[in-house]
Amino acid sequence: MTAINVRLTNNHTSHNMSRNDIIHWINSILNTNYNKIEELSTGAAYCQAVDILFPGKVPLQRVKVQTKLEHESINNFKILQNAFNKTGTDKIIPVERLVKGRFQDNFEFVQWFKLYFDANCRGMKYSQPQDRPQSVIARRSKRSSRNANKSSASSTSTYRVESGGRPSSELDVELEELRQQIMEVKIDKESLEK
Repeated sequence: MTAINVRLTNNHTSHNMSRNDIIHWINSILNTNYNKIEELSTGAAYCQAVDILFPGKVPLQRVKVQTKLEHESINNFKILQNAFNKTGTDKIIPVERLVKGRFQDNFEFVQWFKLYFDANCRGMKYSQPQDRPQSVIARRSKRSSRNANKSSASSTSTYRVESGGRPSSELDVELEELRQQIMEVKIDKESLEK
């Protein structure tokens, strides 16, 4: 399956989302408990989200979810970049800027990622797996439950994607409309650049 490529412009609604909206969105799709945009600088959340969109394209067993080390975060983003390459996503990840954990760099990237995720979601609903490793963020907020089952952190992640209630023909029409809109935006952009 090939990804739908997106560009972030001033007209997109995700560009106007607040940091709290973005955090709520990422927590809802991954069943995590992130509190700050900067916590996404490990790259693990993006890897897990891409695995929802394109199952099997991200080797989740290699993703370091509980990392505080920059070189492990860099590795996570390399895994993500490889997944982008496999799916035809033409985004170059600004790894060196993201792993520094600065708000602005991470906020810009997650805004693009939200747009990318929505374009590639194709109307699917997700059911949260029981055996997906919890993020270090989710664990940090549950300090009172330190004796929770620690073996779940080392298990591999799997996601089950259920198709929505709409027939595939409706989704195909909607997908074609989105592709048409993307083409129109590209044409508009090219004409503005001239």
